[in-house]
Amino acid sequence: MTLQFKTEYLAQIRQRYFNSSKKQKSIILDELCSVTGFHRKYAIKILSKGHMNTPKSSGRTKVYSDTSIFHLKRLWHLMGRMCSKKMVAAFPVWLNYYQGKGFGPYVKNELLLMSPATVDRYLRSYKAQFARRKRTGTIRGSKNFQNIIPLKIFEEKESVPGFIECDTVAHCGTSLSGKFAWSITVTDIYSGWTNNRAIFGKGADETLSGIIKIMQLTPYSIRSFNVDNGTEFLNRYFVEYFNGMKGVNLTRSRAYRKNDNCHVEQKNFTHVRETFGYERIDEENLIKYMNEIYQDYLNPLLNFFTPQLKLVEKYRVGSSYKRKYDKPKTPYHRLMESSALSQKQKYDLEREYMKYNPILLKKELGRKISHLNKYLKNKVRVSVVENNKNAHS
Repeated sequence: MTLQFKTEYLAQIRQRYFNSSKKQKSIILDELCSVTGFHRKYAIKILSKGHMNTPKSSGRTKVYSDTSIFHLKRLWHLMGRMCSKKMVAAFPVWLNYYQGKGFGPYVKNELLLMSPATVDRYLRSYKAQFARRKRTGTIRGSKNFQNIIPLKIFEEKESVPGFIECDTVAHCGTSLSGKFAWSITVTDIYSGWTNNRAIFGKGADETLSGIIKIMQLTPYSIRSFNVDNGTEFLNRYFVEYFNGMKGVNLTRSRAYRKNDNCHVEQKNFTHVRETFGYERIDEENLIKYMNEIYQDYLNPLLNFFTPQLKLVEKYRVGSSYKRKYDKPKTPYHRLMESSALSQKQKYDLEREYMKYNPILLKKELGRKISHLNKYLKNKVRVSVVENNKNAHS
């Protein structure tokens, strides 16, 4: 039997084979094997070849389009690389302002339908490349002031805004020598509302002046102000100022216990390090530029449009701890839901919220930071060249 005959014979019976019942298929296979001499399994294989035009792919059926995945990755960068739960909570607001090539109602609906687990699955291999470093410039303050300022009561759960934690972050590069920029971080435990301000040097006067300016911007009444044991806080000027404030308790955390000030320690990374990195900033004329970034772009973006998770319950099961969090909300929405704010405070806060567009804030913030980074890198390059010239002269 020639090969051409076998090919023509297979073409004749292939369609008849797949339109037949199981019993009829068995009879057709018996006939094919006796005529061509094929093995039965081989006959089944070659009969199925021309019939299945598109082979069935293994694994999970694809639900979301490639365009949606592309915009998901773009939004992750645009939204400050927040976690999946915060992204899903922020999508209803951010997507109203977002624009991009190929982005339309269909893609928007797909993004709104995504769960946090789905976002994690699509972004897992894309975002596993960012490391963090840790460095501290805190110098322990005098024991005299430690005795004056009481320790914070840690068992108390703050149910209203106004319980503040404060800390400083050094923009020193790889050396703590000389004078350089510091960032003050002030965060509210209840809502997560955070304000930052840059100062040049960490003297008592500079630190207190920066904190006073931050407190003037807070949209709620301050009830308690908690600090660490650094010399910028434990000093005469600081204690005298807060002793003169009615209704505000000045407290401190325990020395070398970062978890005592955990809320502001977390914001030191998300608000300061993720923005300015670990570069050395030792020019006083850059302080005004940093404060413009904080006040006009970064703080409004994170306070009004970036949801935060809040720990509701923590309990131990065996050797591990289980944690439960509430629904992600922005600090702005937590303050608006609080009964501790007056109607005037909420009205002023809402007017401030309506002024901003998160997409424009993020783009302008990126442009400002890029400009600062280029300036600092160029400064380092010039410094290296000058050092090499001096070494060869």
